[in-house]
Amino acid sequence: MSITPDLKGSSFTLSVLHLADSEISKSVEFLKEKVTQAPAFFTAAPIVLNIAQVEGELDFHQLKHGIHETGMVPVGITGARDKRTQNLASEAGFAVLTASKSPNQAPAAITPTKTITTPIRSGQQVYAKDSDLVILNHVSAGAEVIADGSIHIYGSLRGRAIAGASGQQQAKIFCHDLQAELISIAGNYWLSDQISSEYWQKKAMLSYHDGTLHIEPITI
Repeated sequence: MSITPDLKGSSFTLSVLHLADSEISKSVEFLKEKVTQAPAFFTAAPIVLNIAQVEGELDFHQLKHGIHETGMVPVGITGARDKRTQNLASEAGFAVLTASKSPNQAPAAITPTKTITTPIRSGQQVYAKDSDLVILNHVSAGAEVIADGSIHIYGSLRGRAIAGASGQQQAKIFCHDLQAELISIAGNYWLSDQISSEYWQKKAMLSYHDGTLHIEPITI
């Protein structure tokens, strides 16, 4: 029986760098700092460039070279204002992407909560598409749990938790023992060294509002 190639749609978590201006060196230095902070997470990670706020022309060849220098992999650009900009990006080897949803738009339909009872071990990834994710166990270092809705972890969170993956800013992360490598809501993230020590190894709820992440203790 012969096996032929097949083309299917799929979903992946991509980091998006929002460029503030056309000063490429500043953006490259920012990425280098992030890779240094969390090399296991960012090295060889795909990245998309949102250029919606950039005034003037970008040197896409220089931008691509700079991203390669950081150790990350440039995938494409989004937010291009005109066809000429799209063509310049394409000529430099960038894919031209169009966001399917606005950042504040929730999924069209929410499916039943995805519940996992076993530990999530290092190297594993669990994704709850268009729903909340409940884990009745631990998330090990090097593991990744992702949900378009909220994430509830009834154990230790030592890996990465990414809630609101499709842009739902109302999503939250709840855990019984916060020791995360990274937590993210709607694309806004903190690394472990950004989590205040007063919440470390404690029950906590993380949310996003007023343009930043927030953390509160769970006292019940």
